[in-house]
Amino acid sequence: MLKNRFVMVDGLDGSGKGAIVDGLQKWAEMKGMKILDLRSYCREKNTFPEADEIAGHDAIISAEPTFCYVGKAIREELIRATSRQYPAMSIAHAFALDREMLYKRVIMPAIKAGKYVFQERGISSSLVYQPVQEHIQLSELMRLSGNKTALQFAPSLFIIAMVKPETAIRRLGARPKKDNSIFDNLEFQRNIDSRFRSDWLRQLFEQHGSKVAYLDTDEPKTVEETQNNAVKLIEEFFAGKG
Repeated sequence: MLKNRFVMVDGLDGSGKGAIVDGLQKWAEMKGMKILDLRSYCREKNTFPEADEIAGHDAIISAEPTFCYVGKAIREELIRATSRQYPAMSIAHAFALDREMLYKRVIMPAIKAGKYVFQERGISSSLVYQPVQEHIQLSELMRLSGNKTALQFAPSLFIIAMVKPETAIRRLGARPKKDNSIFDNLEFQRNIDSRFRSDWLRQLFEQHGSKVAYLDTDEPKTVEETQNNAVKLIEEFFAGKG
């Protein structure tokens, strides 16, 4: 029996995560689903939707950090490359709180109602990034309330976008709008690349009921090819489990 319809996508900065999620959104729209794009909603309203708004949709498009409340502070202050440097544990706590609010307000109700959820980033990012930023133990991260909640409601399918760090950095440099993130440098991306490819990350998600799939998004693949491959992946996954 299908555990849930929650698909999470993660990987290096510039790996094509957003393109994959956009492709899954297009797939849902082609299926005639009513879509709630949480990214746009939070940007415009600076809050999360209420329960009745979630109930009126078939699929949720989400991202971490969110675009309101704590998530907005993470994006605009905590992880921006400025002279103000925040400790990795402070950032980890902020991500966990943002995550807890997101799950309680949106993800958990959507999962329980059997809706599709396509999300860019999640608990995996905290487990990969913060221990590289500073030497924080995984056990310490997983004790944070929001992170515990996220693992309890782990995705049924976890897609990791695979790309060489050098390719990812080139893509970031070519973007017209720069995130100016503290993480957008080659050395850091090389360090987290090995963590995304690690057995321990795959095994952790498998222990929480997730199927882990690796999707090659490196050159010379186009955005369209990446999106088509992602759609094929989820169609096969849901057909096999549904």
